[in-house]
Amino acid sequence: MTDTSSGSRAGRNLPAAIASSLVLGALVLVSLFTQKWLFVVVVVAALVIASRELISAFQGAGIRIARTPVYAAAVILPSVAYIWGTTLQLVVLGVSVLLSMLWRIRRGFEGYVKDTAATIFTIVYLPFMAGFLMLTLAADDGPVRVVVFILLTMGNDVGGYAVGVLLGRHPIAKDISPKKSWEGLAGSFVVQAVVGALTFTYLLDAAWWQGVIVGLALTVTATAGDFAESALKRDLGVKDMGSLLPGHGGMMDRLDSLVPNAFASWALFTLFLGSGISS
Repeated sequence: MTDTSSGSRAGRNLPAAIASSLVLGALVLVSLFTQKWLFVVVVVAALVIASRELISAFQGAGIRIARTPVYAAAVILPSVAYIWGTTLQLVVLGVSVLLSMLWRIRRGFEGYVKDTAATIFTIVYLPFMAGFLMLTLAADDGPVRVVVFILLTMGNDVGGYAVGVLLGRHPIAKDISPKKSWEGLAGSFVVQAVVGALTFTYLLDAAWWQGVIVGLALTVTATAGDFAESALKRDLGVKDMGSLLPGHGGMMDRLDSLVPNAFASWALFTLFLGSGISS
């Protein structure tokens, strides 16, 4: 995840990271298993904070995001996805893209392409992709599916971190993320396969082999998300997107693997388990 340095080989302040993860985990569980809409509020709040961090990072690189369309999408897109589903989610995305294009015109043509492209990227990367987690939540067993999604994202981090610290010798892409090794990736695959098999069997009452497939697939998407954000930060010239979460950096640094996994897990859950919504 984040590259915050604490002198460890994994490049993070481990005690601080564990503490902040526990706090976030408690908040997520309480919201999930009391009222579903509270979890929607938690996700929207996280998206607004992450959007602000990304807007600031782009601004430091001379790119001016259209803030109003981005913040509106961060609130509306996940909420609409949860309440009304994929069709309205796509409608709101289309409206957000058009609004972004029109909103930026007010500042003239200079820098229009890069500003508009970055604005649309932010909307798609954060609130639109997070909307798929809301689709997962909307299922009758949505809270359990979300827990499995979280465990299968944590498994990637835990496996990669533990094996990477102990055995990591060969970086996958040193120029982009020097702390991530092939050995760590192998550890992620193993842990994810085990977590997938166990969670699908005991939490979702599904076939263990389906859990293995989902675990392996989410390792790929989570790792891709890690590298994508690392490349983004290097291109924008920032080390961390923020400093909100001790041991992790900013909210964006925490969401890097969660965002792509939100879509991938929804797609695979739907494939193997169905929509889970009673007619």
